[in-house]
Amino acid sequence: QVQLVESGGGLVQAGGSLRLSCAASGRTISNYGMGWFRQAPGKEREYVAVIGWSGPSTVYADSVKGRFTISRDNAKNTVYLQMNSLKPEDTAVYFCAATVQYISIRSVQYNYWGQGTQVTVSS
Repeated sequence: QVQLVESGGGLVQAGGSLRLSCAASGRTISNYGMGWFRQAPGKEREYVAVIGWSGPSTVYADSVKGRFTISRDNAKNTVYLQMNSLKPEDTAVYFCAATVQYISIRSVQYNYWGQGTQVTVSS
């Protein structure tokens, strides 16, 4: 079992930045693909950014490309999401997730999920 705990969410003005962290426990995440997903009120959960086991492989949703950066520190068993140039449409609950796949943008392939952290971007 892998337990995931997100932190770093909050309220920020448009154009601002936030850094989300996802701390894992129970098992090392070095053999898990990791991802950040988000869900806004009334909308389906969508992938934001995912990263492969070893880090170099990343995939970003078009809506965040060039603004968000996903990274991982396997030694600290932690995954990060640096969010810059935030927009009101980025407002959502952000979830961290782990998959046994090398890398995936499909939420159904993720085996473990955190409880989520709220990000609110004001205009």
